[in-house]
Amino acid sequence: MAIPDYQTLMLPLLKLAGDEKEHSLQEAGESLAQLFNLTEAELAERIPSGRKTRFYDRVSWAATYLRKAGLLNSARRGRFQITGRGLEVLKRRPERISVEFLEQFDEFIEFRTRRDKNGEAVIPPELESQTPEEAIEAAHQKLRQTLADEILQTIKSCSPAFFERLVVDVLVKMGYGGTRKEAGKAIGRSGDDGIDGIINEDRLGLDVIYIQAKKWDQPVGRPEIQKFAGALQGQRARKGILITTSSFTKEAYEFASRIDSKIILIDGQTLSQLMIDYNVGVNTLAIYELKRLDSDYFIEE
Repeated sequence: MAIPDYQTLMLPLLKLAGDEKEHSLQEAGESLAQLFNLTEAELAERIPSGRKTRFYDRVSWAATYLRKAGLLNSARRGRFQITGRGLEVLKRRPERISVEFLEQFDEFIEFRTRRDKNGEAVIPPELESQTPEEAIEAAHQKLRQTLADEILQTIKSCSPAFFERLVVDVLVKMGYGGTRKEAGKAIGRSGDDGIDGIINEDRLGLDVIYIQAKKWDQPVGRPEIQKFAGALQGQRARKGILITTSSFTKEAYEFASRIDSKIILIDGQTLSQLMIDYNVGVNTLAIYELKRLDSDYFIEE
């Protein structure tokens, strides 16, 4: 089954605390994972930033929302316990605890309707199906994809010579070829709207990689991969990278996976994502820091 959202987790979490004992989020997460029969793969799934697992992030926010409504309190550092109000809610045997359910409590309404200095809601209603971190991650991914699409369109409008320099810059930023000057010398022109040449696999030059880059609009098929594989054999090369501004067909990927030579296929979308990752042709507009409470700071000796 899919990982339950944080609203689905709120009632089971409150029931778990119904024994009136102190519980840790880790303990609660383990119990809820068993309740929902989550697989190891589902428990290992992370939010896009990779900082947290998706399930435990949702458990954490379920506990936060219950605390904001006064149904749980923070008993000690990293632990929670049910309140009298929480016990009263359980006695009513609700079928589900959702954001709408928690709106009966003034503390929760105050939490949800807080506004920033511009009068905007701190937690927009349209994001209630996601945890705040998931909302941030989703927005980040949307902005990143929009940027990647813009990069790719710009690349396609550039000259072949500029495309050659762009590929060199990306590979150098990724750690290939030593300095840009060294990499530039290693790559020669083929005169076919792309580049063909070699570049060091590492800064010591222990191995070389044969490169072909093509500014194409149509998908690159198996015949082109076969030609590239033949070129590798002619150069006695074992490794190659084929970069295109378009895409590759399924047959192209299948052929590349079956041959002895190691050929990496990089399509236009992947190239634009690599440019974002390695800061080629982009600059930073803003940085937002996500912070959490440092519970250790508040321990009184």
